Amino acid sequence: MNNFHFSDEAEKQYTLACLEFAKRIGLIDDSGLEAVTERCKRENEKRKIQTENGETVYGLVEFPLSVYLDYELTRIKLDFASEKEEIKYNFPPITKKEKKVFYKNNTDLFTRYGGDKFRFKEVDMIVEKKIREEQFENEIKNILHKFD
Repeated sequence: MNNFHFSDEAEKQYTLACLEFAKRIGLIDDSGLEAVTERCKRENEKRKIQTENGETVYGLVEFPLSVYLDYELTRIKLDFASEKEEIKYNFPPITKKEKKVFYKNNTDLFTRYGGDKFRFKEVDMIVEKKIREEQFENEIKNILHKFD
């Protein structure tokens, strides 16, 4: 039974690739969808206990399974982009030149509401995270090619 409500096979394959990569880099122990269901149950139980104890719960008090999956995939990507310490991955260094090229090629990402742009020095860390997000997506594409 598909409790995840994937819109199509491509979305399912992308999800499985993300979970497989998360397992490879040590963020999760099991990349199966059943394991996602179990992690969702554990998270919901944790939040239930926090609520019963009067503790603050940020976000939802209880995750529907499909929302939890989205939360987990987002967390995986953010953890990778921020080079979380427990990740087992050989992050290649990002040079200042690479960051400046990314900044120049993506000025729309660094534009304020009024149209003026953030200076490179103001967004240096954000540029680095965006480059890491691109590396993440490239890793996922590599896994997807192996699924073919």
